[in-house]
Amino acid sequence: MYFAALLARTEDGWEASDTELDDVETLSDLADLAREASPDEDTVLVLIEQEDAWFGVVRVDGEEDPRIYVSDAAAAARSSYGEILLTDELLGRDPDDGDVLDALDLDGTEDGDSEDDEDDTDDDAGPAASAEAVPHGPVGDALILDDLGVSEKELRSLATDAVNEIAESLGASETLETVR
Repeated sequence: MYFAALLARTEDGWEASDTELDDVETLSDLADLAREASPDEDTVLVLIEQEDAWFGVVRVDGEEDPRIYVSDAAAAARSSYGEILLTDELLGRDPDDGDVLDALDLDGTEDGDSEDDEDDTDDDAGPAASAEAVPHGPVGDALILDDLGVSEKELRSLATDAVNEIAESLGASETLETVR
């Protein structure tokens, strides 16, 4: 079970809105959704939680690139919502590696045939290799909420009920409760 909410910081405090992520396919889509929640280009937080498995925070400040924190990348990688947050950049991957290189014939033989087919099959781990490249544990900007009163240490220590704990630290727990 997932919960996702937007918290927009305004002059009057935090405003919360429940959000559906069904139409969101990319981080860019998510950032656009967050920007729509705050016409004044104030700070908007997207809080996503999958029960007690993982949580993510996306922070959008006006037109700046979104900042991301994910509590457990490996758990999030098994989730369609988590996959939105786990960008190549966040995971330290070069987006030009992977599929493009796999499609190229780099061994110098015709039609991609190599002299030793067994070696090629051992080296090609496919999706399993990608899954192993996703670290267990937190990834992203652990200082994402530091200026809002949630330190890196506090953020990294959250496990159960993380979204409510974050909202409480921000002084927005009652506001968040209205959309829960």
